[in-house]
Amino acid sequence: MFPKALLPLCALMALASCQNVSIEDIATKMPKGNLTVSISQIEQDPFLPYTRTGLADACSRLNFAVYNLADSRLMLVNQQYGVSAFGSTSFQLDEGKYQLVIVAHSSNGNPTMTNPTKIQFTNAQGFSDTFLCYEDVTMGEEPKTLDLVLSRIVSLCRFTVTDDYPEEAARIRFYYTGGSGAFNARTGLGCVNSKQEKTFDLTSGQKQFDLYTFLHNVESTIHLKMTVYDQGDNVLRERVFDVPMKQKYITWLSYNYSSGDLEKEGITITLNTAWDGEDYITF
Repeated sequence: MFPKALLPLCALMALASCQNVSIEDIATKMPKGNLTVSISQIEQDPFLPYTRTGLADACSRLNFAVYNLADSRLMLVNQQYGVSAFGSTSFQLDEGKYQLVIVAHSSNGNPTMTNPTKIQFTNAQGFSDTFLCYEDVTMGEEPKTLDLVLSRIVSLCRFTVTDDYPEEAARIRFYYTGGSGAFNARTGLGCVNSKQEKTFDLTSGQKQFDLYTFLHNVESTIHLKMTVYDQGDNVLRERVFDVPMKQKYITWLSYNYSSGDLEKEGITITLNTAWDGEDYITF
């Protein structure tokens, strides 16, 4: 005879099979748990010229993950802007010690969060302004509510073309190494040697391009290659730059297209402390 105790489990598996629902998705629909987590603030200083006036202005996706002390993930809730509970969730946890990680970003998909020491985005997802909160949590008999602040952990190279492209220019590709597409949630620093890239369409006349990375140290240098193509994928211009970066800083890199492929003798760097900092570099 089929054991009655297995009927609820089989029903749940059948539901997941018919509706293609993952266990993680089912977990988000469970009743309110004993650990409630809300985001009370995201670091307010903006990447100019944008203004971060609220959570939805800062990010379009949120990832909440709970791990045990052996770095095994126990629960995961992914939220996308538009859900009514955007910015808060809850977990039902046994008494004990846990690691809580919250990531806020605007990538095209959710990062891999299997292990808190390697949370990884891909080139296909894209890299964006990213915020993090890491908390050690001890659960006892009583429920717990946490109102948490997320801090920015990325570095940004803002590449600006100061003159006009030739008419045949169709797209621009940036390929850069020295940073990371993944980070350790305990430190907020990059943890892999990534080959990052991003391509932009030039037919709209865009001249400012944002390139994000997670640095391995608070200060580092990325090796950046810029390539401009025509509609037939022929290379019109290629330049390489060694760009000094700092965590939570914007490095402005200004490039004059008509200067050709020759390096300029001087590099000018200025600092604006309205944010953590902005570095200006002109080629």
